[in-house]
Amino acid sequence: MQQALHRSSLVPRGFVVESAYYEGDKSVIKIRASGSVGLCPLCGTVSRRVHSRYRRRVTDLPLSGRIVQLLVIARRFRCDAVLCGRQIFTERFEGVLAPSARRTARLDSIVHHLGLALGGRPAAGFAKRLMLPVSKDTLLRVVRRRSRPPADTLRVIGINDWAWRRNHRYASIICNLERCRWSLCCRIVNPRPPKPGYLLIPRSRLSPVIVVEDMAKPRQKHCRTGYRSPIVGI
Repeated sequence: MQQALHRSSLVPRGFVVESAYYEGDKSVIKIRASGSVGLCPLCGTVSRRVHSRYRRRVTDLPLSGRIVQLLVIARRFRCDAVLCGRQIFTERFEGVLAPSARRTARLDSIVHHLGLALGGRPAAGFAKRLMLPVSKDTLLRVVRRRSRPPADTLRVIGINDWAWRRNHRYASIICNLERCRWSLCCRIVNPRPPKPGYLLIPRSRLSPVIVVEDMAKPRQKHCRTGYRSPIVGI
């Protein structure tokens, strides 16, 4: 049984095609979300009040030997919740397009599998034949991002400090000694070294910490092996 081919079937689910045209060797498809409401990512309140609109250009799967770019007309909504700290938010496209992403989820999945199967440079050459404009660095970056282990709570850590550039850039690396792997690298851009005995880590991973190893001499004066270190959350 034959079925009609609709333009919306060429784009990810949940979008409506407004127009399509050629731009050089690319196919540009202008789309918008089919829904009429937005969900606040902070409090979960449903909003219908549109604040403004903006455009996003993202790359999708190739079509008829041409690179496809989706021109997404995204909306900003106003959150009506009184206690919500976010008054304006942008609509989310869960499972289709990640925030600030430049590729759709289905294209990003193919890029990830190409990077796993072929590596960096061979995958980049093969992707060019498939009309997928990605570089070898992008392929490796996608593989690292997807294979990154989930952030675990830091309890027993080892700290080491060094200077990327003296009097300009300092950094600290934190190793999770319970799992025997590095966990966090804090880069500090400050003309002065960090204060002895203090380290900045994300507050979401903050917990009572026991410092087992500390190679930084200034910090060794302020915390001993096996004792809690004065760690500051940001």
